[in-house]
Amino acid sequence: MALDIKPTRSELIKLKGRIKQTKNGYKLLKMKRDGLFHEFRQLLAEMIEAKREITEAFRLAKQRIDLANAIEGGLAVRAAAIANSAHPEVEVERRNIMGVVVPSVSGTNLKSTFAERGVGFIGSSPYIDEASDSFSELIEKIVKAAEMEATLKRLLEEIEATKRRVNALEFKVIPELEEAKVFIQLRLEEMEREETFRLKRFKNK
Repeated sequence: MALDIKPTRSELIKLKGRIKQTKNGYKLLKMKRDGLFHEFRQLLAEMIEAKREITEAFRLAKQRIDLANAIEGGLAVRAAAIANSAHPEVEVERRNIMGVVVPSVSGTNLKSTFAERGVGFIGSSPYIDEASDSFSELIEKIVKAAEMEATLKRLLEEIEATKRRVNALEFKVIPELEEAKVFIQLRLEEMEREETFRLKRFKNK
């Protein structure tokens, strides 16, 4: 890199400004990387807990639907499911975490009320109601976990990209700029000595 620059004082001044700017950018990128990693660790802990809750919710829902099938019969359970007028919907929007765009997942009609189930008091069953409540809670947890998982993947991608930029600045760009600065300084000193020597020779003559 030193061979591609002109050893002039103006170039040295510009290079010093560029080094300062690059080092400031390096510090900001390091802060961003550390902040993103902190967010990632916190969200990862929440994700682990959410996965555990999903497993427990699934086991409970499975137990309750099996119990409802055994007591009320599979036909009654399917009829109750068909009669439910509430259809779960999921909407994905965007939100910002430290400059990183991540998904924000929200759901509507994830839980159905007794009226929305459309079975009435005569056709209702506590076993079917409990199974329905359990699956509604399971869906809510799955939607929340899906948002967490997508956010974790996006944060991890950004952390890796930021890490690469930080390493490039630390181990390549800044050392090369510093090397170029030293080259210009040494070349200017050499030129100054040559000029001093030339003036002395001229004076002696």
